Amino acid sequence: MSDTIESLARRVKTLEDERDIARLIASYGPLVDSGDPDAVAALWAVDGGYDTGDWQMSSRDDVAAMVRSEEHRGLIARGCCHFFGPPAVTVDGDEAVAICQSMLLVRRESRGFAVARAGVHLIRLQRAGHGWEIVSRTARQLDGSGLAVALIEEGLAR
Repeated sequence: MSDTIESLARRVKTLEDERDIARLIASYGPLVDSGDPDAVAALWAVDGGYDTGDWQMSSRDDVAAMVRSEEHRGLIARGCCHFFGPPAVTVDGDEAVAICQSMLLVRRESRGFAVARAGVHLIRLQRAGHGWEIVSRTARQLDGSGLAVALIEEGLAR
């Protein structure tokens, strides 16, 4: 009986970790679209990295600077939505890997939105005292180059 309870406790902990990580990833879009640099940066470890392919960030401060940038502020002023699909999460103790797809929708002049980007994100996380945080995040466009497919393969190989 004791083994069953321990097994159930481990399984519940894994489910809670997966839920917490999915919630962290899902919060990025609303936070970045609201232009809250400190809340977005708090998703990362202090020295966590974010590689968009066009932009290399290597700290919370760099992530906050991206949210404060003229380019990002312009997206918000125009109307945008960073939308993320559900992540496939693999937890291994105090470390985890997640893979998900995203779209950046940008408002057109008068009606509707257009897809500006579609991509894949490979996210490595670690458990910290306050919960999970991003150690590294690599994003690549689904542009046919194969770079996004390589991230998918890496993220699902666990």
